[in-house]
Amino acid sequence: QVQLVESGGGLVQAGGSLRLSCAASGSIFSRSYMGWYRLAPGKQRDLVADITSRGTTNYADSVKGRFTISRNNAKNTVYLQMNSLKPEDTAVYYCNTNPPIWDYWGQGTQVTVSS
Repeated sequence: QVQLVESGGGLVQAGGSLRLSCAASGSIFSRSYMGWYRLAPGKQRDLVADITSRGTTNYADSVKGRFTISRNNAKNTVYLQMNSLKPEDTAVYYCNTNPPIWDYWGQGTQVTVSS
């Protein structure tokens, strides 16, 4: 059974940085695309970045150039380095496969960016 646990969120000022981590139980990293998703108040949960099993990355236009997704398959962990944060980045951030699997959604980690 797969469990995904996000951590690293917090409250930062605009322009600041955070590094999110997603630790997995089980083993899905060697063969799965992994993504970071976010859910902002009043918004639909959307994909902000993903990474293939071999390390190829993709980013939403809104975060391109500011966020970096990476993965360590040996540790079953995926990361999201977030720089130059903006208030509009405020959301609960989740990791999951891409496409996401419903039963894999965890609690997420809150990121709040103040202006």
